[in-house]
Amino acid sequence: MNEQQRQQNAESRAIWDTKAAYWEALHGDSGNLYHRRLVSPAVERLLAVQPGERILDVACGSGVLARRLAELGALVTAVDFSPELVTRAQARAQTAGEPIDYRVVDATDETALSALGAGEFDAVVCTMALMDMTVIEPLHRAVAHLLNSRGRFVVATAHPAFNSTAPVFVSELADNNGEMVTTYSLKISAYRTIPPMKQAGAPGEPAPHYYYHRPLNELLGAAFDSGLVVDGMEEPVVLPEDIATTQPLSRRSMPQIPPILIYRLRRKA
Repeated sequence: MNEQQRQQNAESRAIWDTKAAYWEALHGDSGNLYHRRLVSPAVERLLAVQPGERILDVACGSGVLARRLAELGALVTAVDFSPELVTRAQARAQTAGEPIDYRVVDATDETALSALGAGEFDAVVCTMALMDMTVIEPLHRAVAHLLNSRGRFVVATAHPAFNSTAPVFVSELADNNGEMVTTYSLKISAYRTIPPMKQAGAPGEPAPHYYYHRPLNELLGAAFDSGLVVDGMEEPVVLPEDIATTQPLSRRSMPQIPPILIYRLRRKA
């Protein structure tokens, strides 16, 4: 990392420590609606967890996914760069599974991640955090080192084509065969190059944090350069029963536009 990136990374850690209590309350034991309905089901399908597998949860936050993986029978190591989030994850009780091994580790620190053990993990997972990371190349290099020969790396992140830091929500009223119909859409005016910027991750949270937009060639290029290849992908959309008619200018009113990209990587044969 260059000096600016190091400063942003340190600032990000302080921001997440500050709002750890809010984030834990938002997600509770099993995650908010967004995670329960869109993120977690697809992540679980691509992970296909088997009892007894060793899984590393990177950027674990308050431990929602880590607890779920333990419940499914995995032996879980969970890391985050925010000491406050790790403390809160440790304090929240598990209802099932082997005790989770929580540690404070920065996902941008390749050496610290790699020290968790060469070839020790059957799977690594990182949910809704890649877009918060100052750099992602160290993580991918470390993952290639940590996975065993049959291991997989599942990533869930904001969809770079539809959920970047630059979309504008649009409402349009048009005559459709004599019926006035309102449609909702996104206007994307930038994709290739968008600088890091602070935005709120959820309504009402106490402090915005940095988001790092990366087009697909950069997002997946970091994986390819580390000897990882894609062998599975999902683009979850809002379920019909979750469409928010009272929040028209929101992603919950656009069931054709996937806000999340979830993909599985493996070491190249």
